[in-house]
Amino acid sequence: MNTTRRSRLLFVGAIMIGLIALMFLSVDPQVQYTVDEVMDSPEEFSSDELNIRGVVKNQSIDNSSSTFILQGSEAQIEVSFVMIAVPDGFEEGRMIAVNGNLIQEGDIWKIDAKEIQTGCPSKYETE
Repeated sequence: MNTTRRSRLLFVGAIMIGLIALMFLSVDPQVQYTVDEVMDSPEEFSSDELNIRGVVKNQSIDNSSSTFILQGSEAQIEVSFVMIAVPDGFEEGRMIAVNGNLIQEGDIWKIDAKEIQTGCPSKYETE
């Protein structure tokens, strides 16, 4: 009986380890870039979907054209959010992450947003 119990425990343990290993192998972490990193060489990022973070520039949200400016320390980029819903906490001066495609229109680079993520506002407020 002791051998049967031990073999069942080993079997269940092996399955658990296998499932955990499979989970780690199947999850592909997405790298998040800053506006400055992307704008240093935008051609490198234009073919893939990217995740970029920055601050929503003050007085840049234009709801009529569904665009805003995402700024870094030295560079900025226009973001179009025409096809998506804006999350709670989206406002000027806030750090956000935008997931989308980098496109070039003439000499200007823009992001066609597929998702906008904001942080939890209570995390940034002082008590």
